[in-house]
Amino acid sequence: MTYQGVLSKMQTEFGNPIQYYLVFENSFLNMNQLLNKELEINFEGYQCLNCNKKKKIFRQGFCYDCFYSSPAVGDWIMKPELSTAHLGIADRDLEYEQKVQLQPHIVYLALSSEVKVGVTRKTQMPTRWIDQGATQAISIVEVPNRYLAGITEVALKNHYADKTNWRKMLQNDVIPVDLIAEKLKLENLIPAEVQEFYHLDKNDLYEMHFPVLNYPKKIASLSLDKTPHFTGKLTGIKGQYLIFEDGTVFNVRGFEGYVVSINV
Repeated sequence: MTYQGVLSKMQTEFGNPIQYYLVFENSFLNMNQLLNKELEINFEGYQCLNCNKKKKIFRQGFCYDCFYSSPAVGDWIMKPELSTAHLGIADRDLEYEQKVQLQPHIVYLALSSEVKVGVTRKTQMPTRWIDQGATQAISIVEVPNRYLAGITEVALKNHYADKTNWRKMLQNDVIPVDLIAEKLKLENLIPAEVQEFYHLDKNDLYEMHFPVLNYPKKIASLSLDKTPHFTGKLTGIKGQYLIFEDGTVFNVRGFEGYVVSINV
């Protein structure tokens, strides 16, 4: 059976294991049901996730023009400390930025390859951690806007990584760490403006279980630009990656905006 559509990041459902769905305009695939089955992925073209035009994708599923004009990909997305909506100052679109920035945000520790610090909107828990392939995660503080979360992350970057080693994550090369104990060490590292939001007694530790039959020992990354036609047996899903029997891994989120057909 053939499914065709524009790639966007897989939707997830928290469970044991996590459920993954690849959603197209008129159909969807429960990817868990395809484990141990052959998949054929064919690159068909591009479609910008913002303007829907069939233009080459530049970054994050957006064409060049949209990437440099849409408020959904402003610099404050990747660098929360640059948020200015709490000051009433616009980056690209103040109404949009107030809607996104002026809501509860979580600063967290997650264990995906090593302990990393990160920021997410409260509404994105635990989706954010699932997308990163984290096996465990714990919130450090909950703050009322993105700026406060950003300056907290910056303060903690001197002590923790802020990026996931995706190769180690996919190989399940993760050293066990007591995240609750790590959280207890942080009180004196958190900025003064955020101290009131730090609660030692709130330790909600999340654990994520991914649908992986076998973790690869060696990894080869699939690029649709270089390999527009690929066939392989699906043996796992972790983060936003499909893992195949031969060690090939495909980052679905890395190819958002690409039009594909998938034969199962």
